[in-house]
Amino acid sequence: MRRRRGFTLIEAAMTTVIIGVGIVAMVDAQQAFMRSNNWSSQASTGAFLANEIREMTRYMPRHDPVTGIEVDSSGGSPVISGWGVEPNEFTVDDLDDVDDFDGLEFSYIGNADPTDGDLPGPIDAFGHVIPEVDNNGDVVQVAGVDEPMQGWVQRVSVQPIMPFNTSTVMSLATLATDPEGIGIGRYPLRVTVTLTYQGVLDPQPEDVTDVEWIVP
Repeated sequence: MRRRRGFTLIEAAMTTVIIGVGIVAMVDAQQAFMRSNNWSSQASTGAFLANEIREMTRYMPRHDPVTGIEVDSSGGSPVISGWGVEPNEFTVDDLDDVDDFDGLEFSYIGNADPTDGDLPGPIDAFGHVIPEVDNNGDVVQVAGVDEPMQGWVQRVSVQPIMPFNTSTVMSLATLATDPEGIGIGRYPLRVTVTLTYQGVLDPQPEDVTDVEWIVP
């Protein structure tokens, strides 16, 4: 009769190594998929939040509808006055033109004072702060107050550009000289919204997406 033969120690060790390598590869692939899925979700959220700012400013004039912008030459060199948040604008509802948004941030740690450029946010197209939502779809509240969407910051930049070469950005000092001779209030504007996100365990915020458009 033939004698039954079992696995040798080397065969058992090799089997363990092969199975272990396969399990490690599966775990690594799953982690890579989760990272990719998480980044895709963040990129989608970032694009959504950037387009909320775009929708909010869609029908706004380039500059203040009452005062506009002016050239101030009292200090010698001409400078632009009337750019940015006006002295009588204190809340998001008071922002009534595109250049008001230059340098503003809408963040979950923002306050209600627009003079420091950091306002509560992120905001939607109506200027309302978007609340944090838990896994059940319920709005998160702290002491009876809706918690803002955590980790997200909408940072806005507004720059004047040359009308016939939209890739050329002008400084406000250059705009004050009216290089094309068309009037300082008639130059197109490039609006850039940068979205950053900082998770609970992230040491610092990371740029997620930039959305740009031109206000002709």
